[in-house]
Amino acid sequence: MFFLGFAAGLPLLLVFSTLTAWLRDMEISRTAIGFFGWVGITYSVKVLWAPVVDRIGLPFLTSKFGQRRGWMLAAQFGIALGIILMALVDPQSGLTTIALAAVLVAFASATQDIAIDAFRIESAIPEYQGAMSATYIFGYRLAMLVAGAGALYIAEFVSWPIAYLSMAALMGVGVITVLMTSEPERQLNPITLELERQLSNKLRLQGASNLRRVSAWFVSAVVSPFVEFFQRNGKFALLILAFIGFFRVSDIVMGIMANPFYLDLGFTIKEIADIGKVFGFFMTILGTFLGGLLVARFGLYGPLIAGAILVASTNLLFAMLAGIGPEISWLALVISADNLSAGFSNAAFIAYLSSLTNRAYTATQYALFSSLMTLPGKFTSGFSGIIVDASGYGYFFTYAAIMGIPAIFLSLLIWRHDRKLNAH
Repeated sequence: MFFLGFAAGLPLLLVFSTLTAWLRDMEISRTAIGFFGWVGITYSVKVLWAPVVDRIGLPFLTSKFGQRRGWMLAAQFGIALGIILMALVDPQSGLTTIALAAVLVAFASATQDIAIDAFRIESAIPEYQGAMSATYIFGYRLAMLVAGAGALYIAEFVSWPIAYLSMAALMGVGVITVLMTSEPERQLNPITLELERQLSNKLRLQGASNLRRVSAWFVSAVVSPFVEFFQRNGKFALLILAFIGFFRVSDIVMGIMANPFYLDLGFTIKEIADIGKVFGFFMTILGTFLGGLLVARFGLYGPLIAGAILVASTNLLFAMLAGIGPEISWLALVISADNLSAGFSNAAFIAYLSSLTNRAYTATQYALFSSLMTLPGKFTSGFSGIIVDASGYGYFFTYAAIMGIPAIFLSLLIWRHDRKLNAH
């Protein structure tokens, strides 16, 4: 899980903050950079093809390596290809090509996430999921350090294309890991099979015609995961989905403008790499450790509420930094608080999402949750450059902090609902 986490985390910054630093370094406008936030929407709609990854095999790869490993390999080669294409294009003359290559990387990366999440949940009993998630997060964050600070260092001392080609080569870590692992066993429990049978009967899908077979597959792979989730949680499922959608809005909205903000404030690329990436990495790991420790000690909901508050409030520190200027000590303070809160909240949130998933529909249900986790923030982040150009960074980060209030409110409602259920 450590190495699979590395493979999952490597592409993210290459189409997100590292890419925005490259574009700003090439003097691409902030408004254009802001629209690149929409590339990340690909991660937020992966639920649309998750049923395919869950149930349909790939020629040769599935028969040779299995359902999960076959899809992981295909996705990893797609990621490497997209990164290589980005490295070969000049952003100033081929911005559209860069955008299309970034979409390819994001699509393949989202597909890899679907397969890895399913692999993780299916590979261990529920009692071990916390350890699996923590190890995965550590590998993921290490990859973000490499794709963040590592790529910035290479760009500073060599060039941006070499930085991206180096990242493409590192996707070999994921390929080697998949080749060395074994495919997990998958079993549908009797309750799940009965649900699928009932849906098939109600829709009268029995029969041997091709249309009925395709319809029956659609019901079992696409409809059943959603029906099962709502059947298990009732009307409260809507509140759960709203909470998932709002939890990371504040964090994602500000993230797209972080590196352009540092550069415009007067920090060098090396300073951003030293403090924002390397130092920030260790603070994130500390936050992840604290989050996992508190979840184990006090349960999910206390850390979830605390994480929602921390993620929103740390944006106000960025607003303060905008008024202070390029002070290294203040940058270290802001980065410390932001990464500590991000690691803390993510550890609690991933544990919460895993607890919601039925192992019979791991890929589809977890893709639904993780898609909702990023969709509102990714869509809103596309307008971030317009807001900065119109109002300045101080107002933008204050606005990002305010967007975290709904997550705090919803986390309190979910905690209250859980207390009522346990009381009965």
